[in-house]
Amino acid sequence: MPEIPSIGLLREELAREESRHDFRKRLWGVAVGLIVAAAVTALVATRLLVMIRINGNSMEPTLKEGEIVLLHRTKKVEAGDIVGFYYGGRVLLKRAVGVAGDQIEIDKEGTVSVNGEELDEPYLTEKSLGKCDVEFPCEVPEGMIFVLGDNRAVSVDSRTRGIGCVEENQIVGRAVFRAWPFSRMELMR
Repeated sequence: MPEIPSIGLLREELAREESRHDFRKRLWGVAVGLIVAAAVTALVATRLLVMIRINGNSMEPTLKEGEIVLLHRTKKVEAGDIVGFYYGGRVLLKRAVGVAGDQIEIDKEGTVSVNGEELDEPYLTEKSLGKCDVEFPCEVPEGMIFVLGDNRAVSVDSRTRGIGCVEENQIVGRAVFRAWPFSRMELMR
């Protein structure tokens, strides 16, 4: 006849089994939490944000080659926002200077006026008319925005007929965060 375990041994074995069961429950809870967090992050990253690596120098000194910025997916942009838009199968980043109905004027020295008021542009290192084949003053049509690069001498933007004013349906979103390099990481207007 097998030996019957004592009450103490049975209690110890029961405590070990309960502990093992609790550990499995906690582990399962953590795994489910991580899966949900990953799914939410993926949803946010693909539906609300777009990551763009800067290629070129048309937005210097504000954005430099190789930096990574996040765009908030939106069609609603305001003058002063840095916006991403589709052009020629790529996403270009430029600064929105004028919106529908605005009168844009750029003089020979590169001074920009919107609706008769000279723009304060502290983000520029130098003004330049740059490459320009558009006649000024020009009015921004309904459903469009007028964009300029911050490096006016080299930027190809709304001053050329090739790009012109950007249609709302071309807009990807506006820059909200510089993610790389860490030394220049910041929220953007």
